[in-house]
Amino acid sequence: MSLITFTERGLYCAQADVYIDPWKPVKNALITHGHSDHARYGSKHYLATHAAVPVVDYRLKSPPITGINYGETVTIHGVKISFHPAGHIIGSAQIRLEYKGEVWVISGDYKTEDDGVSEAYEPVKCHHFVTESTFGLPVFKWQPQKKVISEIESWWEENQAEGIVSVINAYALGKAQRIIQSLDPSIGRIYTHGAVENINEVLRAQGCVLNPTIRVTPEHSFDDFQGNLVIATSSGIQSAWSKRFKDFSSGVASGWVAMRGTRRRRAADRGFVLSDHADWTGLLEAVKATEAEHIYVTHGYTDIFTRYLVEIGYDAQVVKTEFTGDEEITEEVPT
Repeated sequence: MSLITFTERGLYCAQADVYIDPWKPVKNALITHGHSDHARYGSKHYLATHAAVPVVDYRLKSPPITGINYGETVTIHGVKISFHPAGHIIGSAQIRLEYKGEVWVISGDYKTEDDGVSEAYEPVKCHHFVTESTFGLPVFKWQPQKKVISEIESWWEENQAEGIVSVINAYALGKAQRIIQSLDPSIGRIYTHGAVENINEVLRAQGCVLNPTIRVTPEHSFDDFQGNLVIATSSGIQSAWSKRFKDFSSGVASGWVAMRGTRRRRAADRGFVLSDHADWTGLLEAVKATEAEHIYVTHGYTDIFTRYLVEIGYDAQVVKTEFTGDEEITEEVPT
């Protein structure tokens, strides 16, 4: 019997009686990271990296969550389980399970570029590798982060020279902190939507270093925002909340901007191709580095990516899951 099976509740290891990122309540849940399509409410016991625990706890308001260090091994009914950096967001992990010489790695979401904020991705050798394919098309090839951040800074400075507020749409957990910490804070003040600042507070409380930010409140006037940068969620930008910025310039930071028409559909003035997921090249490099004999492709462009893997000699198959790739999810975090 295979060590991991794919069930209606999620990826299941029967020998250890644990699920990885289950989408229905279970007794024991191993969580790769805190995004809502991977960490869901209702399970009895949770295990995540120490760095992921505060955000998972904040979002789920669940029973106490046990933390584990990267590289630390726990053994459950003979199954050796360890968590390894995925490079996706702070605290994100790939989960390695080993039993009687059979090794599986469930990658969750990952990116191979070191963003300077998240723990850098580390390939883990295995026999079976479960991979996402959110951006599993050849068209998705990311520019270095430094170049994209420079583009954002130039846009901000151009708006600043005209006395315009720059409002950028970025996912509240992961993308927002990456932008905050990468930008040059000497350009001006960085304001944040409540959903973003709530996450910032959780991360700062656990010791994460972020450049200074200011929560947007009703007490602020347009004069406070003029020439400065606001990091907001898509729901915030599309609501009455954004009217306080008057005639602002809007931007969006997402891997989907690489697709023609995305910026227009999101009603943004500028688009910046910045993703917390691996691009086509990163996905292929990750698969190769595992030296895995069997590849299981979950969410994203699963059929196309799997077909390519088969063409170049891998034993690969599509696995249907409820994971979505979080860059298109509307933020559910209260403001």
